[in-house]
Amino acid sequence: MKSPVGRTGVVGILEGKTRGKVVALRADMDALPIRELSGVEFASKTDGVMHACGHDGHVAMLLGAAMILANHRNELQGTIKFLFQPAEEAAESGGGARPMIEEGAMKDPRVDYVFGLHVFANFPSRTFALREGPLMAASGTFKIRIVGRGGHGSAPHQTVDPVFVAAQLITALQGIRSRMLDPVEPSVISVCSVHSGTRNNIIPDDAILEGTMRALNEATMKKVVSLISLIAKSVCGTFGAKCEVELEEAYPVTVNDPVVTKSVIGLLKSIPRSKTLVGPPLLVAEDFAFFLREAPGTYYFLGTRNDARGCIFPNHSSRFKLDEDILKYGSASLALLAFNFSRRGGYPDIGITSNTRVRGRPRSSP
Repeated sequence: MKSPVGRTGVVGILEGKTRGKVVALRADMDALPIRELSGVEFASKTDGVMHACGHDGHVAMLLGAAMILANHRNELQGTIKFLFQPAEEAAESGGGARPMIEEGAMKDPRVDYVFGLHVFANFPSRTFALREGPLMAASGTFKIRIVGRGGHGSAPHQTVDPVFVAAQLITALQGIRSRMLDPVEPSVISVCSVHSGTRNNIIPDDAILEGTMRALNEATMKKVVSLISLIAKSVCGTFGAKCEVELEEAYPVTVNDPVVTKSVIGLLKSIPRSKTLVGPPLLVAEDFAFFLREAPGTYYFLGTRNDARGCIFPNHSSRFKLDEDILKYGSASLALLAFNFSRRGGYPDIGITSNTRVRGRPRSSP
């Protein structure tokens, strides 16, 4: 085991009985700044911090997979790396995948295949969802400070009203998506924070807009970045204001290797009492994309919605909770991929299946 890797990350290594490929399995483990209202008995004891995206479940599933693989060590070809990654949610500070990569998480030995799993409340429990090619968007942030000239609310003609300019700019930014980009290329621009002023009769000197930008195509993302800056300066200039624009690209597009993903779909379909489907592309973003730039692999989802158990709230909700029945499915799926892709040939053929038994008990199946 190596720790810390990439600030607070942990890398575990399990070597099989014979030589083969190196497979990495990743679990993110950070929480979110949310006050927990889930009502579970193991709710967060730290006010304002909550595992509202299921990352604690990811850690549990990866530990479960490690246990399965260790129990099958004599049958294992190759080497398995367990990547426990911090800061996936911290895009504004660069995330946690890139620092782990920079500190050698994908080297010594060099990783041949990498896999990541995320729980998702949009899909029913025990449902695996994935797709070949682009799965999740490139992301970035913008901050625009509109600099006007304040004054009395009764005499706006004597000012350059940054609140008014902000309103025009918010509308204009939506024109990028609707009128300046290819309509068949998924993208979104959202202004999520607007701050200005101190009183109801004072026109302030400035206004600050902050938001996010997403695209499923890197070229589209580059165009969005360019157009936000151009439009901000144009709109502000039209109304006599100035602006300061800060743009930061965070995560690249998460792209599943098509050949690897075909094999992954076949393996997941072999897990009893589960369902595997081709899911839609999403405009959420993930720094697992950096791992996929280092080695071919697949990122996939495991549904956790279960109406009967009250698991009905979306990821990032203060009431989010996992259907804990899925934990064994996640562990089984990760172990299944590791066993098969670590074989000498590199791509799954037979390997361990969901029916493999050890000491009379099913260790790799739910």
